[in-house]
This record gives sequence, C-alpha cells and structure tokens, in this order.
Amino acid sequence: MTFDISKIRIPPSPGIYLMKNSDQKIIYIGKAKNLKNRVKSYFLKNQNYKTTKLVENISDIEFVLTDNESEAFLLESNMIKKYRPQYNIELKDQQRYTYLRISNEKYPRLLVARRTREGKFLGKGKFFGPFTQGSSKLLTIGTLRKSFQIRICTQLPKKVCLEYHLGNCEGPCEFKDAQKQYPKHVAALEEVLKGKNQTKIFIQKLKDEMKHAANLQQYERAKDIRDTLIRLGSLQTKQKMEYVDNSDEEYFGIGEQDQTATVMNFRMINGVIRDSDKFFFDLVGDNTFSNFIFQYYSTHKIPKVILVSEFPGNQKLLESLLSDQAGFQVQILCPTRGKRKEIINLILKNIQLIHNAGGDPGLIELQEILNLSTIPKIIECFDISNHGEDFAVGSMSRFVDGKPDKSGYRKFKIKTISGRDDFAMIGEIIKRRYFRLLEENSILPDLIVIDGGKGQLNSALKSLQSLGLKTNCISLAKENEEVFIAKQKNPIIIPKNKQSLKILQYARDETHRFGVAYNRALRKKQLK
Repeated sequence: MTFDISKIRIPPSPGIYLMKNSDQKIIYIGKAKNLKNRVKSYFLKNQNYKTTKLVENISDIEFVLTDNESEAFLLESNMIKKYRPQYNIELKDQQRYTYLRISNEKYPRLLVARRTREGKFLGKGKFFGPFTQGSSKLLTIGTLRKSFQIRICTQLPKKVCLEYHLGNCEGPCEFKDAQKQYPKHVAALEEVLKGKNQTKIFIQKLKDEMKHAANLQQYERAKDIRDTLIRLGSLQTKQKMEYVDNSDEEYFGIGEQDQTATVMNFRMINGVIRDSDKFFFDLVGDNTFSNFIFQYYSTHKIPKVILVSEFPGNQKLLESLLSDQAGFQVQILCPTRGKRKEIINLILKNIQLIHNAGGDPGLIELQEILNLSTIPKIIECFDISNHGEDFAVGSMSRFVDGKPDKSGYRKFKIKTISGRDDFAMIGEIIKRRYFRLLEENSILPDLIVIDGGKGQLNSALKSLQSLGLKTNCISLAKENEEVFIAKQKNPIIIPKNKQSLKILQYARDETHRFGVAYNRALRKKQLK
C-alpha cells in the first residue's frame, strides 16, 4: 500500500528527509532546498521503475531541518555513511583504502589508522595515505617499523625489550642516545610516507651502509640491510598513493543507461594516468552526479582541479564545500578542447564499451555471480497466479538487455493440473513454452528465472531436461530474495544494493503483475 503523503506535514524549508520502511529502517536519505516540494515530487505519476519501488516501500518519513542548502549537503553525506540506506549511493571501493597514523606520543609509534563509519579518524597524531591493496600491513609490520627503528610497545618500558636485542629498536626507553636519535627516525619515516625524494636518499644511505658492513666483514648486518632494501623495494611498487601534493587533477565521466549511472574516473599524477575506478548507482531520487562527487571526496584526497564530462548540479555549492574541506580553492571544469578533452573522451569511450558489452552493468554482474558462460541478454521469468482451484494461470515476462520486452510477454491457462499444485504448474508452462520454441526453431533465452524456491526450480529443471535442454535456470524466493541454482544446496544471497539483484526483482515483479492482471480478467469474465 502506497504511503499517504497528505497525512504528514512537510516543512517548506531546507533540510534532509529520511524515508523508512514498515520496520522503521531507513531506506533512503535525501536533501532539499525546499523539503515540501522535493518530497511531494516522489509521489507524482510517471516515475521510473526504481523510484516506484522505493515509494512502494515507504511507511514513514522523518525530517531534519537545516539553516541552508550547504548544511543539508553535509548532513545528508554524513547520515548516508552512518545508516547506509538501501537506495542511496554507496561507494564500495572505500573499504580498499587504508591510512597510517604516527601517534603524538613522546616517542611516536606507527599504527594503522582506524576510522568511524562517518569517515572520521580515531586517535591523535599525523595521518598518511590512503594506501591500496592491503599494503598497509606490509608497511607497518614488515618494513617501516624495523627500517626506521620505531618502537611497537603500547607502553614505554623501563628497560629495553626483545625488540632492542633483535635490532628493531634502539631503546629510547633506556638510552639517551636513542632518545636523541628517535625524532630523526620519525622525521625520515614521515618523508617516506609522504612519498617525497627522501625515500631515494634513505635507500641510497642503506646501500652505502650495507657496502661498508660487508667491507668490515659484518655479514649479518649486511644481510639485515639487504632484507630491508628488498622490503623497501616492495614498498615502492605496492604503495600506491591515491594522491600526492603535486597531483592537481582528477577526471570523471558519467553515462546513463536503463535508470543506472556509470561513472569512471582517472587519477593523474605528474601527467600520467596512475589509477582508475568504475562505479554504478541507481538514478533514484537525489542520486545525482553531484551527490556522487561529494560522497567520493568524503573519503578520498581532494585535488585542486576536478575535470568532468558534464557539469554536476549545484556546481558552485559543490566547489565551495570541497574547497572548505580541502583548505584550498577547488575548481570543477568541463574541458572543451585540448589534452584534457581527449582524456574525458577516452573515459566516455570506456563507459560506452561497458554499456555495449552487456546492455546493463547489472547483466555483467549477474554473469559473474551466477558463473554463466555468456551475458544473460535475454531473460525469461515465470510465475503462477492462483485464486482458488478454478483460477490458476501462468505468466512469463521477457527482458532483453535488462529492459522489459513487453511484446514477448506470455500468459498460460493451466491445462493438465488440477488443484493448487504450484510445482506441477511451473513444470507444465515451462514444458509448453520451450517445446513450442524448439518446434518453431526460435531463439532460446540466456537465463530462465522462476518465481519461487527450490521446489519450483526442480520442477522447471525436470521439464527442461525432458526436452533435452541445458538452458541456465534459477529461482528467486521472494521472502529473503534467495537465489537457488541447480546442483547447489545452499542459495546465493545477492546484496540488496547490487544491480544484478534489481534486474531479477524487476523481471519477477513484472511477471507477477502480468499474471495477476490475467487472473483478474478471467475472474471478471466468469462473473459476467
């Protein structure tokens, strides 16, 4: 039942709105300059499918007022990180990045920096990063602490510990010389973490020390230095800084297809493309390019220049917020010529390649999750609609490239099954559908989806087997959105924010709607 928007009072003020489902769980958070106008717009007719599904799940709406649009922007971003609503943009890649912290103790330690869900750092000191691909453990434990003689003890002891005797720490807890040298070690460590030329100087110094130790026949010492150099070499290749001080530009391109936005970015360091990412999000409510950029830079270093394929909404406001966050002036530009335009065109070319490959990013994702040999460009979904023993019908929706192909929808009167045996009915309509396609030599689907659980799936598989078909077939159980596949006992649970699940849900909902409409038409005809 759709939420009655007329029953609540909506203030015509700036702020954020929190949409909740029947369990009072927040499913979407948005912002607005005028809450009344924005929230009411969701309940107008002719919304896209994904917005319609959001509205169908709303049971309550809560409002938080702010003084202006800027405050609403910031509050929305923080609340999204805190509650992670189902329909909002969530950047999954954020979890790949790790930061390091040098504590502000008398003799600082090097630690992995911890963050809250809102992205704030815990603890005091200096922070470095982000680092990718789990390299932080290599840096902290395997390399930097030993290389720079950084202590690991949580509390400074009165006497030197095992780390001193192993040569990993000079013992500032006991020796005055070590206490004098310690700030120099920390300063050198900071330079390396910043990625400056000090790294090269430090490596050369170690090479000289190794050579000197070898000349003095101190082979154990030379071996230790050699091991340190190997680890530092690994550091240079695996430590991938997302941003350094002289990296002034980051590029973004956006393409939209089938109610989904695809964003791709290039990070430039000294004029060279050093990293790239792809992101997908539903075009629901306030899920816009502008919101994406702000969410992205809430956990990534901000460059001085952001280059885009099209200007985001609220460009000036976005520039102001990012400038305040970065501590320097940030520009958002849309290049029209030159090298910058060529890079943007390259990004858009890549996005087009993604779209052409599968028609919908979720189809590629579905192929990977279900381990299919091909992208499921043609999907046919089946359901049984029961209303008493006399009114049982079958329905089928057909999706091509992730979109409904309504001319391909089919409805079935149940002919061979009496009573309310859903399993047998599924078996009947599957057999009838694909026997006919085989007779007509028509194109078979890449994926068959059954609305139901393991029982419905097994019945469909038996019918396919009797026809000699090995077409990919799965079932989708509505209660917990479990995906059952052949020859696998446990179902697959696809996260709710995945595009692949949304395609399956869309196909299932369309099949159900089509079947219910046919069932209702038959009952009306009978009554007349």
